[in-house]
Amino acid sequence: MTEVAASDQLLVVIDPVARWTDGESVRIAKDVLSAGAATKVCLPEGPEEFARALARRGSRRPVVVGDDRALLRTVSLLHRQRELAGCGVSLVPVGGVLSLARALGVPVGAVAAARAVLDGVERRLDLLVDESDGVVLGALRIPPVGAGGGMRGAEEVDMGGVGGVGDFGLSGSSGGSGMPGGSGGFGSFGSDASGLGGHAWLRTCQSLVRTLAARPARVASVPGPGPSRLRVEVDGVTLVDLDQPVEAVSVTPGVAGGAEVEVRPVSVGAEASPLRVVGRRVTVSGADFRYRADSVVSGPVRTRTWTVREGGWGLTLPS
Repeated sequence: MTEVAASDQLLVVIDPVARWTDGESVRIAKDVLSAGAATKVCLPEGPEEFARALARRGSRRPVVVGDDRALLRTVSLLHRQRELAGCGVSLVPVGGVLSLARALGVPVGAVAAARAVLDGVERRLDLLVDESDGVVLGALRIPPVGAGGGMRGAEEVDMGGVGGVGDFGLSGSSGGSGMPGGSGGFGSFGSDASGLGGHAWLRTCQSLVRTLAARPARVASVPGPGPSRLRVEVDGVTLVDLDQPVEAVSVTPGVAGGAEVEVRPVSVGAEASPLRVVGRRVTVSGADFRYRADSVVSGPVRTRTWTVREGGWGLTLPS
């Protein structure tokens, strides 16, 4: 009997949104991982089950199959459990929000990403943490430009508006992904269809359901950002104060153990040059403001401090 090393034992946590959006890629990733290592597959239905599966991983290496939000949720949970130092994370990107995964260097194809999990190496990366135990892996932006109208966190994405398609009598699914099936899914209408206009009526209903299924979940919209009056301090030194309105502030970890801070003052007449510094501790304060940490919009808050954790988390990347 061959013993399997602990490092080759994987806990594969498949995010429910990934199963819904691309069941075929999920299946491929699961097959590749299962062929190359001893795996335990978990199919959580929500944030609580997701957290419980991660907490019960034992010595298994966690592998997340999902999008940027699933990765952020995993790193956030491990940070709150104070286990990031000793537990690396692997990701197979599946879903519609993958910009962070690409920026971090994770392959986005199911096969390539799964092979990187099996054959890659763990690299220690910097991250930002705040006083409320929030984490930033890629970039922080104030105001939350590019938030796409979403004001909810990674664990609050509402898929209910799409799932309601089932009320139309759909019975099929595609690849286990939860997507509605084809015309056969209208079996519940039976022969009554012919009495209401025959195939033309049926085609109209099919088109309506496909439209509803493709429509993204509705979330609260973000008001258009305007100039903000903020005090930005880097390592205790004030970079810009409340008397100078700013258009945007960005903080990006990964610069020689520090974070690059860029402040764009509001231009009056001639275009104002952005202010750029590198530091390890960034405090932003002022009137209520919102911020975008990777793909999650948070706030409003009146003050928040982010601190760089050099090599604070590990991610498996291609060798």
